[in-house]
Amino acid sequence: MGSSGVHIVCVALGILGLIAAIVTIAVPRWKISSFTGQNIITAQLEEQGLWMECVVQSTGQQQCKAYESLLILSSDLQAARAMTIISSMLICLSLLILCAGADFTTCIENQDIKPKISLLSAIGLLLAGLLLIIPVSWSAHNVVRDFNNPLFPQSQKRELGACIFVGWAGGVLLLVAGGLLCCFSRPCSGGSSGTAKYYSNSASAPSKNYV
Repeated sequence: MGSSGVHIVCVALGILGLIAAIVTIAVPRWKISSFTGQNIITAQLEEQGLWMECVVQSTGQQQCKAYESLLILSSDLQAARAMTIISSMLICLSLLILCAGADFTTCIENQDIKPKISLLSAIGLLLAGLLLIIPVSWSAHNVVRDFNNPLFPQSQKRELGACIFVGWAGGVLLLVAGGLLCCFSRPCSGGSSGTAKYYSNSASAPSKNYV
């Protein structure tokens, strides 16, 4: 696959990663209520996200309420707000830089600068992927730790929500895109001089045969 094809694939992976990051930020399904032990009330489902918490009734009716204070959130969700937003901004910036320096665009004519621009975009996508994976992994660790803690109240135990898995998937896509760009963004090392030297030697060879 040529470098143009790799750049197109990386742009597609970056867009998918951006969609996953937006879903992770917007959808309030980081933590959901757990139905274990004596907590077997299934008439409603409690969901917790970065910006609000929702209660879903068994009839399908949903009521959401935004957090009144940032201090209500746990430390992992507080950090997740900042890291996921920064990750989304980095993805947008990296995709713009990649489109400017990609081989399938003509925004930049200098072929020597394009690999450096692609490498800069790769670093941005790698950082964005890490900033997306870290908060969801931190939150998942806290949920699993509290779930397995016998001293933790059963009514407050939570399970992993869908946004945790979406964040993991988006982070992996961003890491793959950044890794591909790093591998295919190496500048070409003077192959033209060797070609010119080869032709000069081959051109001088026939003259010696005719003497």
